[in-house]
Amino acid sequence: MEVKKSKKKVILSQDYDNPADKDVEIPGADPKDDEDLPTCLMCVCLTGSVYCEDVSPDMTTVPALPQETAYLYACFNKITKITNKDFANIATLKRIDLSGNLISEIEDGAFSKLSHLEELTLAGNKLVKLPMLPANLLSLDVNHNLLKTKGVKANIFKKLIKLAYLYLGDNGLEAIPPLPESLRVVHLHNNNITSLTDDTFCKGNSTHYIRHNMQEVRLDGNPITLAQHPNSFICLRALPIGHYK
Repeated sequence: MEVKKSKKKVILSQDYDNPADKDVEIPGADPKDDEDLPTCLMCVCLTGSVYCEDVSPDMTTVPALPQETAYLYACFNKITKITNKDFANIATLKRIDLSGNLISEIEDGAFSKLSHLEELTLAGNKLVKLPMLPANLLSLDVNHNLLKTKGVKANIFKKLIKLAYLYLGDNGLEAIPPLPESLRVVHLHNNNITSLTDDTFCKGNSTHYIRHNMQEVRLDGNPITLAQHPNSFICLRALPIGHYK
């Protein structure tokens, strides 16, 4: 790969934890300095962050990462699988964004050692099954995949007691899995959900229970009439978004 010596300009926004939008001048990569980590020749490596978005030639696997990596952005590539080895030695990861790839398989222990991982984005892939998820996860985005209820373990989210944002829209779910009390936002739009129970969001045996944390529930685009299930969301502070007539 030919490496140019000229400086490369990267625009960092507040979405990437930059306090203010600004241009950052990154010196051109030097092959002598990066012989052991070719990732930093085809991607942009900043202190703690690796940006591998829409890499050419095609990136089909998760790249090797510097040991101190906290943020990985590898969107819009052609990665097809996540293995147990991909993140095994990068315990510092806090955010992973692999949206817009071709991921159809994630080995069950791929994220199990990431005790600091807070945000995981896998939107726009081809997942039919979710792997085990790290306990400290705050946000999970798996919109626009091929998930059905059988590919989501019964208590996979219930165990995530810090999870606040869950995005499951545009999949093929037939039912809603048990949800943790910590959730603030859950998107379930454009699935195949046909029914709710009194325990889906609330506690069916309690008329005094209020789910204080929950701020937004999206159920639009499902073959269900929400008006037929009033006890399913009687504990919510706002009505779910969806079809009522």
